[in-house]
Amino acid sequence: MLLVINVKLLVTMLILAIETSCDETALALLEATGGLRAPKFKILKNLVSSQIEIHRPWGGVVPNLAKREHIKNLPLVFEELIGGKKIHPVRNLALTRAPEGPLGRAISNGVKPDLLAVTVGPGLEPALWTGVGFAKELKKDIFKKIPLIGANHLEGHLYSVLLDNKLKLSEIFPAVALIVSGGHTILLRVDSLVKWKKLGETRDDAVGEAFDKAAKMLNLPYPGGPEIQKLAAKGNFEAVNFPRPMMRDKNYDFSFSGLKTSVLYYLRDNPKANRADVAASFQKAAVDVLVAKTIRAANEFKVKSVILSGGVAANTFLREMLGNAVRKNGWNFLVPPMNFNTDNATMIAAAAYIQHLRKKNHAIRAQANLNL
Repeated sequence: MLLVINVKLLVTMLILAIETSCDETALALLEATGGLRAPKFKILKNLVSSQIEIHRPWGGVVPNLAKREHIKNLPLVFEELIGGKKIHPVRNLALTRAPEGPLGRAISNGVKPDLLAVTVGPGLEPALWTGVGFAKELKKDIFKKIPLIGANHLEGHLYSVLLDNKLKLSEIFPAVALIVSGGHTILLRVDSLVKWKKLGETRDDAVGEAFDKAAKMLNLPYPGGPEIQKLAAKGNFEAVNFPRPMMRDKNYDFSFSGLKTSVLYYLRDNPKANRADVAASFQKAAVDVLVAKTIRAANEFKVKSVILSGGVAANTFLREMLGNAVRKNGWNFLVPPMNFNTDNATMIAAAAYIQHLRKKNHAIRAQANLNL
């Protein structure tokens, strides 16, 4: 039997990706090859400009502030990405079209990707529009003949585990994937690289949102997730028996608003409580629910792997607890390296590559409520 290989799918593609879904201005250059059967990625540049210090005094992300910072930072990060000298913020926040500006340098430096990608959703609409507008400007002024892909941020999180993957796809799928972030808590059954089914999601607060709100109750700074983890390391997670909402329900949905409210009432009724014990007990309750539902789904669907991704996947306690449970059952545990859990453009490039091969594209406009 003659094996026919599509050579085009094996040729290396250079992808330039833009991510501005929330409070990170991120650009990346990624080399991708292997097609849908064996995708491989080489990260050439991965740049992220964080806005944490700007939003911290407000206790959360302020959409219009995020928009302002993205507009200011996009030309600067792009300038660094293409290898030019860093430039200082200027009043004219649009790209400079003169030969000495970043657009001119991109042309002179010979930066010519095969694919241009931008996050179109989900996310904060004002923030998303900045990335979309910037991508359109790049296509209009430099990359006229290069395809522009509108990428799904959640697919980026799902595919982020492939950035440092050593397994064959046949060793990964079928899998169960848990995507956890400030805006989403989703459990998927993933049959292949391009086929999945949503098993359940949060009915109210996402787990990352619950972490942020609990941190605020404990007078911890934004972002709350890392601060809860840091404080919890000093506490006793058996000190307070917080509820595990929906943990034993037969479905795969989640709810974290009740857990958050329990923390509020406990602190109200116990003003002298040990904050580290409260943080540790809250974290343990939230993680117990995530682990229990994920492992139950993995058993039900007879998986080969469990995937963990999203911003909350950077929580070391969650990684440890879920990883131990997964390995105990003999499954593969896939989780991105730490710097690819939080928002970044490299995962957007990976998602765009797979979308391009599937001939799938999202409209190039901000879609705040885009889902899987």
